[in-house]
Amino acid sequence: MNERNPFEPYIKEKNEDKIEDTNSFLLNEEMFVDDSFSNFTQMQGKEEVREQINSYVEMPTIRQEENEVDIIEVPEQKKEKRRGANFIIVSLLFLPSVLVLILIGIHSNTLISKSLLYILYGVLTILILMLIAGLVLHANKKNRIPAKGKVFKVLFSIFMFFYIVGCGSFSFIMYGPNKRFRNWLIPTAMTTMTHRYFATWFYDTETIESVLDQNTIIESGEDTDLNLISVGNLDFDATMYANEYEKEILTKDKGNDIYKVIDIEGSGYKGHMVVVYDPSRVKVATTKYLNVKGQYVTDMAADNKALVAINGGGFIDPNYSSNGGTPQGIVIQNGKVVSDRPYSKAGGLIGLTKENKLILGKMTSKEALAKGVRDAVTFGPFLIVNGQKSFIKGNGGWGTAPRTAIGQRKDGIILLLVIDGRRLKYPGADMVDLTEIMERYGAYNAANLDGGTSSVMVFPEAKAKQFLTTKELQSHCTNSYCYINDPIDGGGSHETRWVASSIIVK
Repeated sequence: MNERNPFEPYIKEKNEDKIEDTNSFLLNEEMFVDDSFSNFTQMQGKEEVREQINSYVEMPTIRQEENEVDIIEVPEQKKEKRRGANFIIVSLLFLPSVLVLILIGIHSNTLISKSLLYILYGVLTILILMLIAGLVLHANKKNRIPAKGKVFKVLFSIFMFFYIVGCGSFSFIMYGPNKRFRNWLIPTAMTTMTHRYFATWFYDTETIESVLDQNTIIESGEDTDLNLISVGNLDFDATMYANEYEKEILTKDKGNDIYKVIDIEGSGYKGHMVVVYDPSRVKVATTKYLNVKGQYVTDMAADNKALVAINGGGFIDPNYSSNGGTPQGIVIQNGKVVSDRPYSKAGGLIGLTKENKLILGKMTSKEALAKGVRDAVTFGPFLIVNGQKSFIKGNGGWGTAPRTAIGQRKDGIILLLVIDGRRLKYPGADMVDLTEIMERYGAYNAANLDGGTSSVMVFPEAKAKQFLTTKELQSHCTNSYCYINDPIDGGGSHETRWVASSIIVK
């Protein structure tokens, strides 16, 4: 007989022995089938043929989909391969995350305790065994992957690629040989009020201390030599300037002889500097609820009818949950000591004398009054003293954040600086940035003030309109005073906080 078995084109070559048995069955029954499955002389239809073939062949079943016939494994083979695929998927989904958690646990036991680390080691072992078992069970797959299976495999592969790259990138950045990210993260986190866990979760105490030691600022140790400052020695008619920054400082805004606002922008930071031509107008203001609760700088500015205001010194903040009412160190206002507490951190007293000269130094309140200090707050570090910059190792150990600083030029001009931060494009400034900005604009003495969420620059609403949109005016203003920068708190909200003191221009 020369008639061709209609199933032969649809059965794969790897099942040739089964095809011969199937052909014999059809020939012995003297069935005549055309190429298109149209007629069977001794059977009623294709389903009956399938049933007869399946009962004869035993091993394979036949499926027809859109004019295709595939050989499919028997149920036991399918179960094994499905089980293997499931093992592979589960192990691949959890392995990268478990490895990252183990890496974190190796470097710090704050987030991952020792007992949890041992459990993760056990989970890792199980996942590896699951992956091996899955590969073995899935290794003998012979059939073409169905269309739906191909789509799932492609999508799963894309997901796993980004997932593994993400886990790998995180691990490399946090614990790789390049220490740049660690040198930024640890000082930045450790100098915040509420986000130190960003460092302690991922690094042990030894690593944190090592990084902080590699990023520190060493002050000159000198007290300010007031004789080097000559207040009022200004030349606004000059036609020759030392540099572009000198020209920017000495070119007054039309109609404003008191101060000038200069926009500041650099790599990773932007903000504003107020140039105050008459230092006698610069004073210290405090919350009217001193030692009880703080106030917004906008409220302090309104209470004192200030022309300009920035935040001032630090405040005691136990557990990072205070209301900003208790100042750090010494606070002197109008020649009177209004707060006097021990202070042993970087910096010290930052004040203005009765001669309107900025004085920086580590001193008691009595020593400050003896030197003629009329207004002062306490904070640090000192950036420049007597024209000499502090030695800054790394980023200075204060990380990158919103910043506030004060400085004075040799001609007596006061510089009030506020830098925004905590944004993707503008994370803020470190001590190196602050020092460079102050030096660039001619500061002979300069110090860092309280920063972070506290950093604000405030003007009366009429002046603030020059810097703010209509929407910002609604959220940045209280008592007809507005902050013109964009403070961001620890929760990501665009708002400032209560503080104990501020520097104002009257």
